[in-house]
Amino acid sequence: MDRPPRPRPPARPSAQTFLRRRVTAVAVLLVGGFTLVRLVGAVLGGDGEQRATAARGAEARPASDQAQAATRPRPKATQLPGGGRTFFPDRRVVAFYGNPADDELGALGIGTPDQAARRLKRVARSYERKSRPVLPCLELIATVAAGSPGDDGKYRIQAPEKTIDRYLRAARKAGAVLLLDVQPGLATFPEEVRRLKKWLVQPDVGLALDPEWRIQPGQVPGNVIGSVSAQEVNAVSIDLAALVRERNLPEKLFVIHQFTNDMVADKEKVKIRKGLATVFNVDGFGAPANKISKYREFTKSTPKGAHDGFKVFFREDTNRMRPAAVMALQPPPDIIEYE
Repeated sequence: MDRPPRPRPPARPSAQTFLRRRVTAVAVLLVGGFTLVRLVGAVLGGDGEQRATAARGAEARPASDQAQAATRPRPKATQLPGGGRTFFPDRRVVAFYGNPADDELGALGIGTPDQAARRLKRVARSYERKSRPVLPCLELIATVAAGSPGDDGKYRIQAPEKTIDRYLRAARKAGAVLLLDVQPGLATFPEEVRRLKKWLVQPDVGLALDPEWRIQPGQVPGNVIGSVSAQEVNAVSIDLAALVRERNLPEKLFVIHQFTNDMVADKEKVKIRKGLATVFNVDGFGAPANKISKYREFTKSTPKGAHDGFKVFFREDTNRMRPAAVMALQPPPDIIEYE
């Protein structure tokens, strides 16, 4: 199952062609003066300690952090939109994915945030069941991989604070959750997630990792398909779970995208942590038979305690699967995303 090329009849472009076109669209924003907002401020743990944690894949927070957390008054418990503190199995999540910089980046970026939220609600109705209501979700790409290195050589654009705030307001207006997606380029997931703490401390904001865009030195997004180690995923999740615990937050939606089985190296070593609704989302476009086959293959290796997700592409899928066909998947996905 490939990443989605933009169809140009009669020939269908390859996944590599799509990748190059996709990052070229983002690179134009850089040339055109798109502002890279540097968000300094609160971080998940100290910079030096966090880098060490990421490198070691450590499974414990620093003792000093634990001691400080123990002396703080416990915050009042908060709930998810619609009530409750857990996602699954009581609810199913239906999401739109994208970024307003370009409609190549997904359905969420087409129109205003409020307009996208209204379209999402119409799509989500087909998945609504009396026994399992739908929780809508806006998945905003908060860090967008780029084909140009930028001033710091990281090959990524960080969405401005005001953009994230606009989508959070729209999500709240729609009774939805906001999911911040990270395409880190040459940065690491932990360093990109640190700048998002301002929003992650909110009860209705979750996190998604997009390993396809996690490249290595000497590589360029669009020329290669990236990947991430279980160690790096664990370095992110340990701090995210600690944030939930220390702030007395409801569960955080924690999504890891994949469209190849090796996109998350040593997937079986990914830790499933209390306080996180961890989802492995099966990405990629194709005809229904191919998508169903890949979904079956990938879900066999989902770590115990994690959940399964499935992505549908408005433009790129051939004979796009309708909600009834998506719900017939085995196991039925806990989250359905539209790009």
